[in-house]
Amino acid sequence: MEVLTSIFKTFGVEWPLFIAQLIVFSIVFFILKKFAFGPIIEVLEARRKKIEQAMADAEQVKSDVAAAQAKRQQILDEANSQAQKMIAEAKVSADAVKARLEAEATAEAERIVARAKEASALEADRLKSEFQREAGRLIVLAAQKVTGKILSPDDHRRLSEEAARQAVA
Repeated sequence: MEVLTSIFKTFGVEWPLFIAQLIVFSIVFFILKKFAFGPIIEVLEARRKKIEQAMADAEQVKSDVAAAQAKRQQILDEANSQAQKMIAEAKVSADAVKARLEAEATAEAERIVARAKEASALEADRLKSEFQREAGRLIVLAAQKVTGKILSPDDHRRLSEEAARQAVA
């Protein structure tokens, strides 16, 4: 204890003054702890909690953004798939329409050819019949001129029919 007393004397520590300073320091410390340090620590703790919440919210936003990007990519992939499907369906539909139109055009062409053949056959029959009449008339005229007599209507008919038979053969 002597050493301690000599150290206190060397530094000029007086016990009654030291105890008074110790009591004042303790009172100031308890007052500061209650009225200053407590509210400051509460503010710092609230700020720490806000920062933690902000960090958690930032992580949540990051995960939400990643999920939204994944969803966007999925939607784009689905839209692309549907577009490809629609293009394929449109191509099949266009091919079917093309085939149907080609078939209709072919059928119409065949009908036109058939009508043309029919019209040609009718025209040929008409021309043949006209030719037979004209040939019969010319034969009757030639017979009249050769024989020099006027032929009766029965003679005209008979010569016309005979000329027509020979023209057909």
